[in-house]
Amino acid sequence: MSRQIPMRVAVVGATGFQGGAVARLLTERHQRVRTLTRRPEGDRPPLPGACFVAGDLGNAADVRRLFEGATHASVVMPLVYEAERVALYARNIARAALETGIVRLVYNANTRIPQGSTAVAAFETRRIAEDVLRDSGVPLVVVRPPVYLDNLFSPWNGPALVNDGVLAYPLPASTPTAWISHRDLAEAVYAALTTDGLEGRTFDIGGSHSLTGEDLAEAFGRGLGRTVRYLPLSPDVFERGLAQLLGPQAAAGVAGIYHYMATGTDPLLMAADDGVSAEVLGVTPAPVEEWVTRQPWQVWSADTEEQPASPQG
Repeated sequence: MSRQIPMRVAVVGATGFQGGAVARLLTERHQRVRTLTRRPEGDRPPLPGACFVAGDLGNAADVRRLFEGATHASVVMPLVYEAERVALYARNIARAALETGIVRLVYNANTRIPQGSTAVAAFETRRIAEDVLRDSGVPLVVVRPPVYLDNLFSPWNGPALVNDGVLAYPLPASTPTAWISHRDLAEAVYAALTTDGLEGRTFDIGGSHSLTGEDLAEAFGRGLGRTVRYLPLSPDVFERGLAQLLGPQAAAGVAGIYHYMATGTDPLLMAADDGVSAEVLGVTPAPVEEWVTRQPWQVWSADTEEQPASPQG
């Protein structure tokens, strides 16, 4: 697939963190981006170079309008965990992609997915969407990330990390996890959009190495230049905190992943795939400590003398 001719990419989810990272990378590389949003014009995130189409994934005509004129599509589902609603979204996307002749659609499942069925909505709704897209016959590539490093640069992690050297997260300390950044997710999606011969493939993308909680703390310590210890957070505590930000339904959906991981049923679900995906896609995820050094951690410092003169994003 030629990378010389600019793509016209319909990005589903570009107003979120993951889809936004994909949209930004595409525009940086001079690809044309369109995205669907229900937000009013004054409440849309800054995506220079992207075109916004007003509409809803639940409306087939809106989705068709998004896809008109597009050559490719990048899709991540919103934080919705109702099976029928997600299936409707996926059907509308599949129909629009087929009717407009999309060359390739890359679906970010937002998580790894266990082989067998579970009672976890966060897994099963993403499995439903993947099945709908695959069964539709649209040229499809699926990426399944583990856990995002960007989750740790947040108001509920940053201050404890910077001021106390505590890295708290709702994964058991012994769980090997191939942490990845939103930027490296975007690189993987870009490669999946542009690399020949990938139709029908599924990639468990992630960092180059699996890290336990202790390994992660050591990597953060190297990046921050201080001692860091890992504290496994209770999924219940995590869910209650997340509910204040996302609301109870979305929080329960997200937290379902961590409740599942806490059972130890599938301890390798978030682990690295021995570099298979990175090699096929031709991407090199940044080491954790390198990602850490690039973040403006000083915004969380309790020492006002270390605070930057103006906020950094």
